[in-house]
Amino acid sequence: MRSITVFIMMFAGLLASCSSQRAFTKGEYTDPDKVILLDDKYNESDMKIMADALVDSLLKHPIISSAKKIPVFQVENVSNSTSEHIDMQSLTDKIRTALIKSGKVQFHDKLQRGTLSKEYEYQTQSGNVTKETAKAKGYQIGSDYMLSGDFSSNVQEVGAKKVIYYKLTLNATDIKTGLIVWTDDKEIKKLYKKRSYAM
Repeated sequence: MRSITVFIMMFAGLLASCSSQRAFTKGEYTDPDKVILLDDKYNESDMKIMADALVDSLLKHPIISSAKKIPVFQVENVSNSTSEHIDMQSLTDKIRTALIKSGKVQFHDKLQRGTLSKEYEYQTQSGNVTKETAKAKGYQIGSDYMLSGDFSSNVQEVGAKKVIYYKLTLNATDIKTGLIVWTDDKEIKKLYKKRSYAM
Protein backbone atom coordinates (compact mmCIF):
# COMPACT_ATOMS: atom_id res chain seq x y z
CA MET A 1 0.00 0.00 0.00
CA ARG A 2 2.81 2.32 0.91
CA SER A 3 4.56 1.70 -2.42
CA ILE A 4 1.36 2.62 -4.29
CA THR A 5 1.08 5.87 -2.33
CA VAL A 6 4.71 6.77 -3.07
CA PHE A 7 4.17 6.00 -6.76
CA ILE A 8 1.08 8.24 -6.90
CA MET A 9 2.96 11.11 -5.22
CA MET A 10 5.88 10.76 -7.62
CA PHE A 11 3.53 10.65 -10.61
CA ALA A 12 1.70 13.77 -9.38
CA GLY A 13 5.00 15.56 -8.93
CA LEU A 14 6.06 14.60 -12.44
CA LEU A 15 2.82 15.93 -13.88
CA ALA A 16 3.20 19.20 -11.98
CA SER A 17 6.78 19.54 -13.20
CA CYS A 18 5.80 18.93 -16.82
CA SER A 19 2.91 21.35 -16.49
CA SER A 20 5.13 24.14 -15.11
CA GLN A 21 7.73 23.59 -17.82
CA ARG A 22 5.12 23.88 -20.55
CA ALA A 23 3.28 26.85 -19.02
CA PHE A 24 4.79 29.49 -21.35
CA THR A 25 5.74 27.57 -24.48
CA LYS A 26 3.30 29.35 -26.80
CA GLY A 27 3.89 33.04 -27.46
CA GLU A 28 3.15 35.82 -29.90
CA TYR A 29 4.46 39.27 -30.71
CA THR A 30 2.66 42.27 -29.30
CA ASP A 31 2.85 46.03 -29.78
CA PRO A 32 5.85 47.44 -27.82
CA ASP A 33 3.79 50.56 -27.06
CA LYS A 34 0.94 48.57 -25.53
CA VAL A 35 0.78 48.78 -21.74
CA ILE A 36 0.68 45.31 -20.15
CA LEU A 37 0.68 45.08 -16.35
CA LEU A 38 1.32 41.47 -15.36
CA ASP A 39 2.52 42.27 -11.85
CA ASP A 40 3.25 45.19 -9.53
CA LYS A 41 6.90 45.62 -10.56
CA TYR A 42 8.53 48.38 -12.59
CA ASN A 43 8.31 47.43 -16.27
CA GLU A 44 9.21 48.54 -19.79
CA SER A 45 5.97 50.52 -20.15
CA ASP A 46 6.94 52.63 -17.13
CA MET A 47 10.39 53.12 -18.64
CA LYS A 48 8.99 54.29 -21.97
CA ILE A 49 6.51 56.72 -20.39
CA MET A 50 9.21 58.32 -18.25
CA ALA A 51 11.88 58.41 -20.95
CA ASP A 52 9.58 59.91 -23.59
CA ALA A 53 8.37 62.66 -21.25
CA LEU A 54 11.84 63.76 -20.14
CA VAL A 55 13.33 63.57 -23.63
CA ASP A 56 10.52 65.82 -24.91
CA SER A 57 11.12 68.28 -22.05
CA LEU A 58 14.88 68.46 -22.63
CA LEU A 59 14.56 68.90 -26.39
CA LYS A 60 12.24 71.88 -25.86
CA HIS A 61 14.63 73.59 -23.44
CA PRO A 62 16.69 76.55 -24.81
CA ILE A 63 20.02 74.77 -24.18
CA ILE A 64 19.02 72.57 -27.11
CA SER A 65 16.21 74.33 -28.98
CA SER A 66 18.11 77.66 -29.14
CA ALA A 67 21.65 76.30 -29.31
CA LYS A 68 23.87 77.75 -32.05
CA LYS A 69 25.69 74.42 -32.36
CA ILE A 70 24.66 70.89 -31.48
CA PRO A 71 25.40 70.47 -27.76
CA VAL A 72 27.49 67.54 -26.58
CA PHE A 73 26.34 65.59 -23.52
CA GLN A 74 27.77 62.80 -21.43
CA VAL A 75 25.67 60.50 -19.26
CA GLU A 76 26.62 60.31 -15.61
CA ASN A 77 25.12 58.20 -12.86
CA VAL A 78 21.34 57.99 -12.49
CA SER A 79 20.96 56.54 -9.01
CA ASN A 80 18.32 53.99 -8.07
CA SER A 81 16.77 55.01 -4.74
CA THR A 82 14.05 52.37 -4.89
CA SER A 83 13.97 48.98 -3.20
CA GLU A 84 13.60 47.27 -6.60
CA HIS A 85 16.35 45.99 -8.85
CA ILE A 86 15.98 48.31 -11.84
CA ASP A 87 18.27 48.32 -14.86
CA MET A 88 19.26 51.98 -14.86
CA GLN A 89 21.62 51.41 -17.78
CA SER A 90 18.70 50.41 -20.00
CA LEU A 91 16.81 53.51 -18.90
CA THR A 92 19.65 55.92 -19.65
CA ASP A 93 20.40 54.10 -22.92
CA LYS A 94 16.79 54.61 -24.01
CA ILE A 95 16.96 58.33 -23.20
CA ARG A 96 20.31 58.75 -24.95
CA THR A 97 19.11 56.87 -28.04
CA ALA A 98 15.99 59.05 -28.35
CA LEU A 99 18.03 62.24 -27.97
CA ILE A 100 20.56 61.18 -30.60
CA LYS A 101 17.77 60.19 -33.00
CA SER A 102 16.39 63.71 -32.72
CA GLY A 103 19.52 64.97 -34.47
CA LYS A 104 19.74 67.82 -31.94
CA VAL A 105 22.12 66.28 -29.40
CA GLN A 106 25.46 64.50 -29.50
CA PHE A 107 26.93 62.26 -26.80
CA HIS A 108 30.35 61.25 -25.60
CA ASP A 109 30.75 57.61 -24.69
CA LYS A 110 32.48 58.06 -21.36
CA LEU A 111 32.85 54.31 -20.82
CA GLN A 112 35.02 54.01 -23.94
CA ARG A 113 37.61 56.65 -23.04
CA GLY A 114 40.19 54.08 -22.00
CA THR A 115 39.62 52.08 -25.17
CA LEU A 116 39.96 55.23 -27.29
CA SER A 117 43.28 56.10 -25.63
CA LYS A 118 44.65 52.65 -26.42
CA GLU A 119 43.42 52.94 -30.00
CA TYR A 120 45.20 56.31 -30.41
CA GLU A 121 48.42 54.73 -29.21
CA TYR A 122 47.99 51.79 -31.57
CA GLN A 123 47.29 53.98 -34.61
CA THR A 124 50.11 56.46 -33.96
CA GLN A 125 52.82 54.31 -32.34
CA SER A 126 52.48 50.71 -33.52
CA GLY A 127 53.71 51.38 -37.04
CA ASN A 128 50.83 49.33 -38.44
CA VAL A 129 48.66 52.27 -39.53
CA THR A 130 49.48 54.70 -42.34
CA LYS A 131 50.25 58.27 -41.29
CA GLU A 132 47.50 59.53 -43.59
CA THR A 133 44.77 57.56 -41.80
CA ALA A 134 46.07 57.44 -38.22
CA LYS A 135 43.92 59.29 -35.67
CA ALA A 136 46.04 61.23 -33.20
CA LYS A 137 45.18 62.57 -29.77
CA GLY A 138 44.01 66.13 -29.28
CA TYR A 139 41.03 66.27 -31.62
CA GLN A 140 38.17 65.19 -29.36
CA ILE A 141 35.31 67.60 -28.76
CA GLY A 142 34.69 68.47 -25.13
CA SER A 143 31.30 67.81 -23.56
CA ASP A 144 29.05 70.77 -22.81
CA TYR A 145 26.68 69.14 -20.35
CA MET A 146 26.42 66.21 -17.94
CA LEU A 147 23.15 64.31 -17.68
CA SER A 148 22.48 62.81 -14.25
CA GLY A 149 19.54 62.07 -12.00
CA ASP A 150 17.70 59.94 -9.48
CA PHE A 151 14.96 57.31 -9.58
CA SER A 152 12.76 57.02 -6.50
CA SER A 153 9.58 55.26 -5.44
CA ASN A 154 7.01 55.05 -2.67
CA VAL A 155 4.68 52.14 -1.91
CA GLN A 156 1.44 52.31 0.07
CA GLU A 157 -0.52 49.16 0.83
CA VAL A 158 -3.80 49.10 2.75
CA GLY A 159 -6.02 46.04 2.80
CA ALA A 160 -6.49 44.73 -0.73
CA LYS A 161 -5.21 47.92 -2.39
CA LYS A 162 -1.66 48.84 -3.27
CA VAL A 163 -0.45 52.13 -4.73
CA ILE A 164 3.03 52.40 -6.26
CA TYR A 165 4.53 55.80 -7.03
CA TYR A 166 7.63 56.26 -9.20
CA LYS A 167 9.52 59.45 -9.94
CA LEU A 168 12.44 59.93 -12.32
CA THR A 169 14.35 63.21 -12.01
CA LEU A 170 17.00 64.25 -14.52
CA ASN A 171 19.44 67.16 -14.43
CA ALA A 172 21.60 68.75 -17.11
CA THR A 173 24.69 70.39 -15.60
CA ASP A 174 26.75 72.94 -17.53
CA ILE A 175 30.31 71.60 -17.31
CA LYS A 176 31.83 75.08 -17.76
CA THR A 177 29.88 76.78 -14.97
CA GLY A 178 28.87 73.80 -12.83
CA LEU A 179 25.28 75.09 -12.80
CA ILE A 180 22.20 72.92 -13.29
CA VAL A 181 20.67 74.49 -16.38
CA TRP A 182 17.76 72.08 -16.83
CA THR A 183 15.89 69.76 -14.54
CA ASP A 184 12.58 67.97 -14.80
CA ASP A 185 10.84 64.92 -13.43
CA LYS A 186 8.22 62.44 -14.52
CA GLU A 187 5.87 60.76 -12.07
CA ILE A 188 3.88 57.56 -12.43
CA LYS A 189 1.28 56.24 -9.99
CA LYS A 190 -0.22 52.76 -10.34
CA LEU A 191 -3.09 51.22 -8.40
CA TYR A 192 -3.32 47.48 -7.85
CA LYS A 193 -5.99 45.34 -6.21
CA LYS A 194 -5.36 41.91 -4.77
CA ARG A 195 -7.22 39.16 -6.55
CA SER A 196 -9.45 36.99 -4.39
CA TYR A 197 -9.44 33.26 -5.07
CA ALA A 198 -12.51 31.16 -4.34
CA MET A 199 -11.73 27.90 -2.55
